[in-house]
Amino acid sequence: MTTSTLEDLIIRMESYLECWKQYNAFMNMARSKKFSAEDENQFLEIKSMLTQELELLLSRIDCGPVSREDVHALLASGPSIRFLSEMNENALRNLENNWHKIFIGWQCILGQLKVKQHQVASKSVMGSWFKSKRAA
Repeated sequence: MTTSTLEDLIIRMESYLECWKQYNAFMNMARSKKFSAEDENQFLEIKSMLTQELELLLSRIDCGPVSREDVHALLASGPSIRFLSEMNENALRNLENNWHKIFIGWQCILGQLKVKQHQVASKSVMGSWFKSKRAA
C-alpha cells in the first residue's frame, strides 16, 4: 500500500469513527428522551453512512475484530431514536456495550493503519537515503 493510499484510508477511518461517536450521542439523546424529528432524520443518516462506509472499509482492509454481522446487528437493534428511548435500561446498556466493543475494534484498526503508514514512510526515507548514498 502506498503512503498516499494509507493516508486516504486513515482520513476515511477517522471520519468513520466520528460517525460512530455521533451514533453514541444519539443513544444518549434517546436515554434523555429529548429529541426531535430532525434528530430522527440525522440518526437515520448516520446509520446509512455507517453501513455504506463499512462496506467500503471491508473491501479495502482486513477488519479483524469488527465483523459485518456485529455492525449490522447493532445498527438494526435501534431502528429509531424513539425506539431506543423506549428500551429498558438493561437493553440500552447492552446496546452501549456492543457499541463500545465495535468502536474499540475500529480504533485498533486505525492504530494498525497508522503503524503501517509509519513503516511505509520509514522505508521510503531509508530507500531515498540509500539511493542518494549510492549516487554520490
